[in-house]
Amino acid sequence: MNAIASYRPYSIRFWKAYVIQMRPYLLFVSGIAGLGGIAAAFSHENFGIAGLAFIPFFLAYGFGQALTDCFQTDTDQLSAPYRPLSKGEISINDVKLISGVGLLACGTIFLLLNPMNLLFSALSIFGLGTYTFFKRRYWWAGPFYNAWIVSLLPVMGYACMGKDLIGLQWSLPALTFFSYANFVLMGYLKDISADRTTGYKTFPVRFGWNATVWVGDVFVLLAAWFCLSLVGQGLPLVVFWIATGVAVSGQVYGHVVLIKKEENAAFPIAATVRSFILWHLAVILSDQPDWLWFSLGYFLLFEFFLWKRPSSSQI
Repeated sequence: MNAIASYRPYSIRFWKAYVIQMRPYLLFVSGIAGLGGIAAAFSHENFGIAGLAFIPFFLAYGFGQALTDCFQTDTDQLSAPYRPLSKGEISINDVKLISGVGLLACGTIFLLLNPMNLLFSALSIFGLGTYTFFKRRYWWAGPFYNAWIVSLLPVMGYACMGKDLIGLQWSLPALTFFSYANFVLMGYLKDISADRTTGYKTFPVRFGWNATVWVGDVFVLLAAWFCLSLVGQGLPLVVFWIATGVAVSGQVYGHVVLIKKEENAAFPIAATVRSFILWHLAVILSDQPDWLWFSLGYFLLFEFFLWKRPSSSQI
């Protein structure tokens, strides 16, 4: 890492840098995944519990992303040099500490809302800490390994509402799993050169751009299938088709773009994130039609933070 002075946690500059490392535009991913489970079990009597549970779900992605970044600074220095860890502005040890404390705080809230979440929180933290090991060594593991962690979030959200998991429709975590697996897989396209240089055996490094997009097509079909099984008529169905159209547009772009290199990966990757959020919003609106204005505001805020991200080529 660059030999420059690091900002420390008692500095305002550290926290500004740490927020960049969290990727604020991706907090909406964990937030909507957890909210999907909350919405499935929500009643007006537990409005306060729902609000309390949503906060750690929203923040969890940022803490988890910053933690996993600590284990892959070698490839990030090449593919994402703008990030504070890559530039040496904040130290790996400080980020590990802050991220670990943040994840433990999130887990504590989940535990207080339902003791069953102790197991899910422990599994999530373990998964985040070991993800890079699998990403680096096994081309078949990365997207699936990352996706099983995120797919726990709607399960935890449902549990936070005090519901027995027997009542959970398991198509919901399946939707989360496959839509997020596609985000991870397509996200590797922007890092092919860096991952190849640093020895990461990701799917695109092993099989190339075209094969990656074809596998992504399968993930889109599976995610859309599971989402459709959960969505009712009317507006939720409209949102479902918008989400599916966004996802398909990203895949089509990945197939037809003439220059299949990292600089052209941003559009298909952005499509995976947008479709992830919209598919989950379709399910949420099916369960809670009154959440229309919240859902609209949520998506617009996501778009704002995505637009304001530090690097247009990084998602």
